Amino acid sequence: MSSTEQQASGIKRTDLQQHDLSIPGREVVQNRLDISPEAPTFEHKHPGEEIIYVLEGSLEYQVEGKPPTTVNVGEVFFVPAETIHAVKNVGTGNAAELAHVCCRTREATRRASRVSAG
Repeated sequence: MSSTEQQASGIKRTDLQQHDLSIPGREVVQNRLDISPEAPTFEHKHPGEEIIYVLEGSLEYQVEGKPPTTVNVGEVFFVPAETIHAVKNVGTGNAAELAHVCCRTREATRRASRVSAG
């Protein structure tokens, strides 16, 4: 599984892999998200926990009910399941994350549900 999708202007998601886990009914989806400095803030949620590693640049994450957190290259971030969150590039060049979403198998193919862009 490897595909690239253009999201909003300045955001590119590359789906890397999707596999069943050893836990019955659970799977993991892995993708790379590239975000340009001009990209809009993208508010969304996932059906499972999201584990993020920043590959490039600096990204600011806003998780519902919490203050913004800036995560730099080489750092990690965690987003609980079904939690509305937003990400934006706060650097001057490209930023990228490697994301893993662990969720129930029947929900894994559902894309992140977009709440708004702004």
